[in-house]
Amino acid sequence: MSGAVATAGVGVADPGAPDPGPSPLPIQISAMASRSIKRLIRQPALVIPSVIFPLFLLAVNAGGLNAATHIPGFPTDSYLTFAIGFTFIQAAIFSTMGAGQSLAQDIENGFFSRLVLTPMRPTALMAGQLAGLVLLGQFQALLYLSVGLAAGANFEAGVAGYFVLAALVSIISIGFGGIGLIMAIRTGSGEAVQGMFPLMFVLLFFSSMTLPRNLIEQDWYRFLATINPVSYLIEAIRSLFIYGWDAEALALGFGIAAIVAVLSITFAARSLKGRMLR
Repeated sequence: MSGAVATAGVGVADPGAPDPGPSPLPIQISAMASRSIKRLIRQPALVIPSVIFPLFLLAVNAGGLNAATHIPGFPTDSYLTFAIGFTFIQAAIFSTMGAGQSLAQDIENGFFSRLVLTPMRPTALMAGQLAGLVLLGQFQALLYLSVGLAAGANFEAGVAGYFVLAALVSIISIGFGGIGLIMAIRTGSGEAVQGMFPLMFVLLFFSSMTLPRNLIEQDWYRFLATINPVSYLIEAIRSLFIYGWDAEALALGFGIAAIVAVLSITFAARSLKGRMLR
């Protein structure tokens, strides 16, 4: 058990010592967040793939699909500018796997069972697990924006748009992270969490990641992309690069991201309480 957790008063107390009572919630959250961030820093193998692979796929798509910009009605003459929004969502999906695997490891190695014996609140545990995920999301957002600008992408929203992008990425990270926590809590297996990746990637594939929805010729594909919430997350980020300030796209993106975050965290909290009572 890490020193940070013990300092927060969530370690196993000395039987001979007087009970000081549970630590305040902010202290518990701080302790678990510190542990989550330190784990992230100490395990680059969990970070590097989620950073590098989206950039690699962006380079492949930008080079191979640039001819799509000649399609009448395509919103920009730079496919890199169009495609970079997908990179942020793909990174969030990788982060989902990371958050779920981290909690699954805690369950498998017995750390979670020890926490159950302490006054640790479920809220603190979940917030701590998501802290490292949000930090990673902010690092990815800054990196991808920097790489995109250096490679020639446009970012019409300007400096103010970066803060909007950072806020949206944070909400998306929490939402997808909550999905990873649900899988980890319900299965207690890192392998089961990893098995969710193909399903998440399918959601990306059947979205508007490669073409605007109005330019997709196949009716069934356009229908799937339209009902797929991932499309609106991509389009919200994409709008900051192409249009600057598209109120409708941003409203849909923030709204869907918030709904996913609320639902995933709610279900994760219920699952966590159920597991802690076992």
